[in-house]
Amino acid sequence: MTEANPTGSAAGSSREQARRLLGRRRQANLARMQRVVVVMSGKGGVGKSTVAASLALVLGRLGHRTGLLDVDFHGPTIPMLLGITSRPGLLTGQKLRPIQVEPHLRMMSLALLLERADGALIWRGPMKIGVIDQLLGNVEWEDLDFLVIDCPPGTGDEPLSIAQTVPAAEVVMVGTPQEVAMADVRKALDFCMKLNLRVLGLVETMSSMRCPACGKDVPLFRPRPGSRPAGVPLLAEIPFEAALQSACDEGRLPDLLRENGPAARRLAALAERIVQAGPAGQDRNQLALTNREGGFSSMRYAIPTVDSRLATHFGHAECFTFVDVRDGEVVDSQTAASPEHAPGLFPRWLKENGVNIVISGGMGRRAQQLLAEHGLEVVVGAPPEAPEALVQRHLAGDLVTGDNVCDH
Repeated sequence: MTEANPTGSAAGSSREQARRLLGRRRQANLARMQRVVVVMSGKGGVGKSTVAASLALVLGRLGHRTGLLDVDFHGPTIPMLLGITSRPGLLTGQKLRPIQVEPHLRMMSLALLLERADGALIWRGPMKIGVIDQLLGNVEWEDLDFLVIDCPPGTGDEPLSIAQTVPAAEVVMVGTPQEVAMADVRKALDFCMKLNLRVLGLVETMSSMRCPACGKDVPLFRPRPGSRPAGVPLLAEIPFEAALQSACDEGRLPDLLRENGPAARRLAALAERIVQAGPAGQDRNQLALTNREGGFSSMRYAIPTVDSRLATHFGHAECFTFVDVRDGEVVDSQTAASPEHAPGLFPRWLKENGVNIVISGGMGRRAQQLLAEHGLEVVVGAPPEAPEALVQRHLAGDLVTGDNVCDH
């Protein structure tokens, strides 16, 4: 018989305690934030970071306690736009103090923690998810009216992690008017719809420029008819300005926004529209229900099971195991017989049982679409393991999924 390894066991226990502590810190921080606004784009180079930084600056100048978090790990530009080069302070308990940009604005970016500004980050998803947790949990954000998050382009690990961690987040989408950019905007909006995120609207950047000869606004692109997503409010059209581009390159964006140029005026109006939009309604489906007094979150997973393990095919499972999570920890699980296999019945049954997330080995595309339409997050391609183990790995960000064994 092989002896147990007490050192390895102690190390694993210590890591688990650290993960739980970080989860509690993250939820406590989120509970002190009134609104979280995520700035997204379908593709890069459309001015997303400029919009995020400008929005945070103007919100702060309107008197709102504002935080600005840069999670664009592979291209963090927020410090450059703001002219910030100092490193965040270290508080007791390994917590970081965000950079005070202006009286009502604090900022944190991974760029401020790197040894080399031009060094490449070669990270897989679990590493990114862990760092996002640290930036939300190990930074002393304090009470905020707004947290503005600058996400990287696309619909990868970073925006997905934010959507799952902050289900009440509100999205500002950014894109240029031409079809090659709007096609990616539509994909990003589909991502938001499937995750039940509230989309405040679209910001079109570089839509026009002022002719130096005649002083008229000249369109820079020729949009294709119907290219702009239907039903999405147009929050602002930000013109191209050489002065804005120079200010961003030189770290003078805060100074430029004090001037009265066309871009500055429209960015100020954008912030006012976000304030007027108000927070998301309380009747929205949320993957985590945050109690602002106690700072806890709760959610329910559903896993189709057979012989106490995940069933390979979603629609053929004998029963479902419901796993309840509170404050990042599994607190209960129970089994229920599967309902009758009829079109549209599963999503309603899961919603009636308070489910937020479904983990499956295989699921048809139509079933995935129906669950998404009911505000349920779907994880497909999970291995046939015990339900509680799958949930714990999903919470830790290290659930590795494979092929969808029922992709039809």
